[in-house]
Amino acid sequence: MTELHNLTVTEARAALDAGDITAVALTEALLARIAALEPTIHAFLAVTGEQALAQARAADAARGQPGNGPMHGIPIAIKDVLCTEGVPTTCGSRILEGFTPPYDATVVARLKQGGAVLLGKVNCDEFAMGSSTENSAYGVTTNPWDTSRVPGGSSGGSAAAVAARQAPASLGTDTGGSIRLPAAFCGISGIKPTYGRVSRYGLVAYGSSLDQIGPMAWTVADLAMVLQVIAGHDQLDSTSMTTPVPDYRAALTGDIRGLRVGVPQEYFVEGMEPGVEHAVRTAIQTLRDMGAELVEVSLPHTRYALPTYYIIAPAEASANLARYDGVRFGPRVPGDSMWEEIERTRGTLFGAEVRRRIMLGTYALSAGYYDAYYKRAQQVRTLIRRDFQTVFEQVDVLAAPTAPTVAFPIGQKMDDPLAMYLTDVCTLPINLAGVPGLVVPCGFSANLPVGLQLIGKPFDESTLLRVGEAYQRQTDWHTRRPGI
Repeated sequence: MTELHNLTVTEARAALDAGDITAVALTEALLARIAALEPTIHAFLAVTGEQALAQARAADAARGQPGNGPMHGIPIAIKDVLCTEGVPTTCGSRILEGFTPPYDATVVARLKQGGAVLLGKVNCDEFAMGSSTENSAYGVTTNPWDTSRVPGGSSGGSAAAVAARQAPASLGTDTGGSIRLPAAFCGISGIKPTYGRVSRYGLVAYGSSLDQIGPMAWTVADLAMVLQVIAGHDQLDSTSMTTPVPDYRAALTGDIRGLRVGVPQEYFVEGMEPGVEHAVRTAIQTLRDMGAELVEVSLPHTRYALPTYYIIAPAEASANLARYDGVRFGPRVPGDSMWEEIERTRGTLFGAEVRRRIMLGTYALSAGYYDAYYKRAQQVRTLIRRDFQTVFEQVDVLAAPTAPTVAFPIGQKMDDPLAMYLTDVCTLPINLAGVPGLVVPCGFSANLPVGLQLIGKPFDESTLLRVGEAYQRQTDWHTRRPGI
């Protein structure tokens, strides 16, 4: 039998249902894998071994009972920007070191209620600000395909934990591509749902109009199982929509004949690595061979997405992070006055990238500049959203690259913020428009994974999952595993 740590969510579900394995045995195998690889991968900031085994024992005891969900007895890792009762939540920042929330984020609560086993909290860029997971105050996570390279970010710990087979699935968050980029870099699947599809209650906010929580796993079928549990309206989140949640697994028919797939040329940006472009275009042709109709489309305001995002997101971060002053959360750096304490706490405990974005956002919101920057960025955001609305009158989904390159070496872009920001050029527009995006592995370039990005209509995750799963039936990229 396959080693337990190599099981996908779908395979583990089948083995648990058949009685071939127990949740305890599966959890023990994954905890052993975490212990063996953590010195190399550094995906986890906290491993909740005793709690995980207790949850696994409870899942085994309740096996076969009515109402058990698809994640019953399945272990999962949680990004450290999601509140977990009794477990530290640091957001990868020294300013929240030692903070232990008294409640669970809604997505965490739903996973627990569904019988999932929580393995621990995984590393991320500080307050989810970054594209490489190099900005964490607690060390860099490495890419299991090549440990000299980044896993992507900000959900790099979530992606690396799955790729290293330390967890069959994880939760990440996506503000400008932070699920999709690390999924592509680590050769796994990941989905950013429509804004409002999954509750943000208990998510430590970066950009409130952009943040969205989603699952990461090996296969699209795995994603459908996790999304089924966490999606749906939540009265605790005013941005949570009441749109009904369909049966995502029922949508996985394997048939995409007749679907119209748009190919936006604006996403094949100048400077894209030839190997990346070849892998993505080959994947798109595979969709055509499976019966989909390819349609060349244009999203003309895509070129403005990068500057628009880097005005709106820092502006929202400036407001959201104002609460971290050393008074209410985390440690405090002493000073001679209250204001000096706040200044020293923020100046010492916030990392360089967080300080940079706070300053950018504060400047954009300041008197005399609000209309020139923030207001204008919101107007351009409306144009970007209208581009998607227009295109989706012609096609069912869009197919595009996830990033211009494969995973880059650790340290290569740390001294060049603009080069780092350009990593997200193919993912940012989706967050600005609030539409869903799915990434699936589609090949390799220079022996590193490449991801195909599929973009869907608002609240039509079912079609995205259908296309992605059908593609995985025809290819084997999602079965490739790093040798670590």
